[in-house]
Order: sequence, then structure tokens, then C-alpha cells
Amino acid sequence: MTIATPVRQQSGLAIFWAVTFTWTFAFWLAAIALGGSPTSSPTAIPYLLGGFGPVVAAIVIRVRRNRRGEPVPAHTVRTRLTPRLFWVLPMLALASGSVLAAALLSELLGGPALSLTEGKDLIATVGGPVPFLISMLVAGPLAEEPGWRGTAYPRLLASMSRLRAGLLLGAAWTVWHLPLFFISETVQAEFGLFSWSGLLFSLSVFPMALLTGYAYERAGVAASIAVHFGANATIALLTVKSPITQAFILGVQIIAAIVLLAAQRGRRSNPPVDATAHPHRVAADSSYRTSPTGV
Repeated sequence: MTIATPVRQQSGLAIFWAVTFTWTFAFWLAAIALGGSPTSSPTAIPYLLGGFGPVVAAIVIRVRRNRRGEPVPAHTVRTRLTPRLFWVLPMLALASGSVLAAALLSELLGGPALSLTEGKDLIATVGGPVPFLISMLVAGPLAEEPGWRGTAYPRLLASMSRLRAGLLLGAAWTVWHLPLFFISETVQAEFGLFSWSGLLFSLSVFPMALLTGYAYERAGVAASIAVHFGANATIALLTVKSPITQAFILGVQIIAAIVLLAAQRGRRSNPPVDATAHPHRVAADSSYRTSPTGV
């Protein structure tokens, strides 16, 4: 019988951080050196590849775990089709709704008026609604969530609370985005690192990390992808660039994260089982932990 240990958890995390940041920074630094637009050759290639650092690290961890015969971390959420997947759509609505509500509140209190004009232009530029949705799904949610939430988050939960795990991932996620501020024509470069918009973008990563973590515990990577996608797509469609609107989005998402964490307090996903006190439960739980459905 194999049971995950803190040493294995920490070993997996160290490899995850190393692969994620080495992969991403190597490609994005190459994009910076090449200059030019991230949507045209040759800069587009390292720019696009760099965004897949977290999922590449997740694959490395999965292959390593399988070869070593190690168990799935205790807090990993299974990815099989289960009733839990019902939560995907509410999580998508929550993420998109938080951005829309904040933008409406900002307009009501004197901020910029909402407009879909630039969003429509963006959709036309990429070739229509379907290419837009695919690009918003791949560039960010699919490239990152199997890593941040599917791999790192359950391992962090083995030794810390949801709040600490979310904030630590938020800090790592913020640092991971930094090279984008130096790649011309990215949203981050338009904001500028040392600006109110740049600061608010970096701060917004923290409540997003908490919301995606909550979604992951509800319905796994599919739900965290939905939150990531919902927020990104809505921000893109509304062309959120004003610091005032960004501040309202930050505030609304902080409130949402606090409410959800408070409601979730005291509940653990797949808590560790004491082998000496409940040997029959350990035997049943072991088959789940060694299931090939987790990362």
C-alpha cells in the first residue's frame, strides 16, 4: 500500500516550480530578445510556447509519479465524469459575472462606460467567435490550470490551509506573468509594470488564485478552467483597461473569494486518513489515491 508523504509532496512541488519557471522564462525571454509582435513570426513561436510552462510541468510530474509508482496526492480531485461537474457552469457564471458586475458598478459610480466595440473588433481580428473562444480557452486556462490547480494546489493543501495555498499560488502566478510586461503588444506591456493598471493586474491574480482553487475543489481542473476562461474572456470582450474598472473587479473578486472561503471553512477535500485508527478506510482510500485520474 502506498500513501503520499510530505517528502514526496515537497519533492514534486520543487520539480513543478523548476520546470514551470524554467520553461516559461526561457521562451518568454527569447520573445523579448526577438522583439516585434507576439502575433507574428518569429516572436509568436516562443511567446505561445512560453505560456505552456505549467502544463508541461504537470506532464513531467505525472510521468515521474507513474514511473516511481507514487500515489495521487490526497487532495487531488478526480477528473472522471461525476455529478461534481455540475459546478463547472456556475463557476463559469461566477467568474464572468464578477467582471461584468464590477464593470457595471464602475460605470455607475463614474468610471468608463461599458462598450463592446473593441471586443467585437477583437473577435473579427481573430476570425470570428469560434476562433476567439478557442484562443481564450487555450491561451491561459488549458495551458495553465492542469499545472497551477491540478498539480501544485493539491500538494500545497497537504501542508497548509486553502487561504495560504491560494495566496502562495497567487504570488507564484504573479511572478510568472512578469516577462509579459516586456513583450511588446501584450496586454501587460500596454499596462506597464510600474503603473496603476500594472499593479492592479498583478494584485488581481491573488483573488483569481483563490477562486480557481475553490472551483478546483468543487469540480477539479474543468471548473478551474471555467473560472479562468470566464474572467479572461469577459475582460477581453469588455476591453477592461481603466484602473478604476480594474480596481472594482479586484474588489468584487476579493469579496467573492472571502465569501466562498468562509462558506467552505472546515471542509477538506479527501482529507488524510489515520492508518492506525481506521485501517479499513485506508485500504479503500488507497485505491483512490493511486488512481490514474490525478496528477
